Amino acid sequence: MPKKTIQRFIPKTEDLKASKHLKFFGDWLHNPNLWHLNRRSAAGAFAIGLFVAFIPLPSQMIIAAALAIMFKVNLPLSVALVWISNPFTIPAIFYFCYLVGTGILGQPVADYHLELTWHGLEHLIATIGPAFLLGSLVNGIVFSVCGYFAINALWRYSVRRRYRKRR
Repeated sequence: MPKKTIQRFIPKTEDLKASKHLKFFGDWLHNPNLWHLNRRSAAGAFAIGLFVAFIPLPSQMIIAAALAIMFKVNLPLSVALVWISNPFTIPAIFYFCYLVGTGILGQPVADYHLELTWHGLEHLIATIGPAFLLGSLVNGIVFSVCGYFAINALWRYSVRRRYRKRR
């Protein structure tokens, strides 16, 4: 059952309400739709979490929480899914985003060596920045749409299977 599996991995409601980083959302956190887990809220949370995981910004959890509140989907699940891009996976994810961006723009993959200076950072952004940002946006959209439909289909399959077992 996807509901029981998902509930094992998402953070507890009390922990998120007590989080100092989410306190500024105030009374919006008391909306019961943000904490209810059903097919619509889980699929929407997957879409938001996967999209934000590909955004190359710090504070992805806050962005995911704001989007979950705005779209009224499961907040803990959308915040937890952001951790797909963690310190171990982020180099591979961002390199894949860069490759997708260069493929879309028709650019060759740059052989770049990072210099830890301000000038080196400016050169990095000018060289690989547009392809990387475009690849991040495209991957975020594609993976969020795929995640939405996959969770929706998995949830429906699970419900059908449960009803068949009852008969």
